[in-house]
Amino acid sequence: MLRTVLLWCLSAAASLGQTLPVTDPAPFVRVRSVSLHGNHRTRDAIILREMSVRAGDTLRRNELQEKLNWDRRRIANTNLFITVDLVTKEVDSLSIDLEVHLKERWYLFAVPTFYLADRNFNEWWYERNRDLRRTIYGIRVRYKNVTGRADRLAATFETGFVNRADLSYALPYVDRNQKTGLGFGFSYLTNKEIAYRSAFDKLLFLKDENLLRERFQTNVVLTRRNQFFAFHQLELRYARMWVADTIARLNPDYLLDARTRQRYLQLGYTYTFDRRDDVAYPLRGHFLTLTANQYGLLPTDDVRLTELLVNYNRYWPLTGKFYLNAMTGAKLSWPDRQPYTLFRGLGYQQNFVRGYDLYVIDGERYFLTKNTLRYQLLNVRKQFKWIPVRQFSTVPLALYLDLFADAGYVHSGMAAQYESRLANTWLFGTGLGLDVVTFYNTVLRFTYAINRQGQTGFFFNYVYDL
Repeated sequence: MLRTVLLWCLSAAASLGQTLPVTDPAPFVRVRSVSLHGNHRTRDAIILREMSVRAGDTLRRNELQEKLNWDRRRIANTNLFITVDLVTKEVDSLSIDLEVHLKERWYLFAVPTFYLADRNFNEWWYERNRDLRRTIYGIRVRYKNVTGRADRLAATFETGFVNRADLSYALPYVDRNQKTGLGFGFSYLTNKEIAYRSAFDKLLFLKDENLLRERFQTNVVLTRRNQFFAFHQLELRYARMWVADTIARLNPDYLLDARTRQRYLQLGYTYTFDRRDDVAYPLRGHFLTLTANQYGLLPTDDVRLTELLVNYNRYWPLTGKFYLNAMTGAKLSWPDRQPYTLFRGLGYQQNFVRGYDLYVIDGERYFLTKNTLRYQLLNVRKQFKWIPVRQFSTVPLALYLDLFADAGYVHSGMAAQYESRLANTWLFGTGLGLDVVTFYNTVLRFTYAINRQGQTGFFFNYVYDL
């Protein structure tokens, strides 16, 4: 009898266990602690400044992972670490501990430099006959995180096509609240060969045994960061330039009115909103910069010019491994008559329509849109244990196949004088590309493009940040 009762009780308990609903995890979770691991030089405050999740916070459980993902991206975007991993550990059903595991970069580089003096690799390869005399070489020192506060010291000493000496220092935070930063720098440069004007949308160079140009600049920068993604920068710059009489004769507008000397103060303000997942190669988020520059502040300054620039990038993850990037940029400047040294349209740095890599289109105003559909072919992170230095033992590698379509327009009141065929007309370019993203924010770009004029070509560009 007793055995029968026991069996009945066990059966009932089992049946009850099957019908009871499973209790869901608590909808809120408390962050009991945040601990940092691997930041041997970087101060804790610099890392915690980038995090929205803090010890003592109570968060919705279904929002926690997304917040941690953005915190990881913000820490990575300081460019102080090779890898950043955020790990949560359950303490109980209502609380967690958060661990931040970091691998710091190598911060001090004193490396020899050898690079091209031309605007890009393609101009040197196709237009300058791969002339090795058009190279710059020397030594470049980059010391990031000098004091562990994300500060940066940079010095450059180079010769060859250009003789250059640069020194700069920037400290992102000088106040207790980590909102205000300060920086300064100077640069001295001399040339015996310079581009004194453009003709038919190509740069014309003059070479001489004597000095053709001497330039000195110094600046001080004040930065302010009130929010996670918003940055303000105010810069005061003093610039002085001298050119040989030959340059003033060949292009009287080089410094305007056939001058051989130019001095001015420049005041610039830049607002940046940066919510990208990766500053080196973003795939999601958006990036906005608004810049206003006033060249010439004093009555005695040799330049009087106002410049407004806007640049907006939007990045979307699509289905699967597809991504979309749309960029829009524009420049306004006045008066129409400007020194050739500041008369810049498309074709400089990254402001160009792909397919027109070999051209410069000078002008007072421009509009540019670049649109890219990307497919991720590969994205891995390799650990090489045989490399003894931890800062170099982790190597990321990603490959992306690109389909792009660009358009641009440059307005120039000097188009006839500079014999431009591409100013004051719409430019279009399209094609395919392969991007290689790897070590220390290095991006290698291989493209095949065709432009509106039916010209085609293979082009190569690269970006890196030591």
